[in-house]
Amino acid sequence: MAFFKKFFTHVIPQKDPDKSTVTVKDKPKPPYYGTVTPYPKFDATSDASTLQSAIKKVDKDVIFAILVKRSNEQRQKIKAVYEASAGQSLDKALQSVLHSHLEDLSLALISTPAHFDAYLFRKATKGLGTREHILVEILATRTNQEIRDLKRVYKEVYKTELEEVIKSETNGDFTTALLAMLKANKDESTEVNGDLAKRDAEILFEAGEKTKGTNVSAFIDILTTRSAPQLCKTFQQYATVSDITLPKAVQLELKGDIEDCLIDIVKCSWNTSAFFAEKLHHAMKGLGTNEDTLIRVLVSRSEIDLKKIVQEYKAMYGISLQEAIRRDTKEHFESALLALCGPE
Repeated sequence: MAFFKKFFTHVIPQKDPDKSTVTVKDKPKPPYYGTVTPYPKFDATSDASTLQSAIKKVDKDVIFAILVKRSNEQRQKIKAVYEASAGQSLDKALQSVLHSHLEDLSLALISTPAHFDAYLFRKATKGLGTREHILVEILATRTNQEIRDLKRVYKEVYKTELEEVIKSETNGDFTTALLAMLKANKDESTEVNGDLAKRDAEILFEAGEKTKGTNVSAFIDILTTRSAPQLCKTFQQYATVSDITLPKAVQLELKGDIEDCLIDIVKCSWNTSAFFAEKLHHAMKGLGTNEDTLIRVLVSRSEIDLKKIVQEYKAMYGISLQEAIRRDTKEHFESALLALCGPE
């Protein structure tokens, strides 16, 4: 529970120290926290030609110089032009010259976000064992529209409904929680209802600490349908009806996959960037490196909030994310990940 020791001393919503707005015709533009931006003077034809030449020469520097410095939308245009001119799938072309983690990274970069999520879901549920934490990570951190896109693409690519996959690969309350998130009906407003927060806190207290046994459905219903700001207010209200925090109550009342699932939902609601910073830290902590996690997080968040994740990492662990990556990776894989992170 180290995460909560660090973050439950703060008041939510947290203020972003570098938050600013850009005004266009007197209308504020939301701040951008991604590290990858559209490449200026973009030319899909020129990039596709350069990429084709680099693949033939197996010039990894040039391949990744293009892939990590273009937005996902630009990569999709490059991919379309490449395949039209080369007469070959860009995926297969990259697979023919790149291997291991470089291959995985390149394929992640040229996938649309929905296709990448579908691939991650498929990989997490195939073979021996299920990587439950990846399923929770995806469903807890995507918008309603992103989840709807994920379901559509998964059905198109793998010819199976995602609901059926979850039912076959998980069980019990954990299945119920995943299916609840998969409905993609979470409140996404920024407004906070104090009365609702107080009522939800009391319901959660009644469902857990106050009664014998645990009404898990009450926890699932509230944690999977309320907005992040609303849940943060509920967490604060919970402290007025209980002597312990809500995460601690979940830890005491529940065990196994459902405990981990609900704890992760709480973490994401409290501070999504810190949630991902913790993921990256564990991927590089101790002996060995979990390259899959580095690729998954850095690629999927590079146009959303990776700048904030980088800031949280430094605040939580005392070194920059870039320095941690330099310590744990090398050569082309290192340079590509550092380019995604942006300058220190």
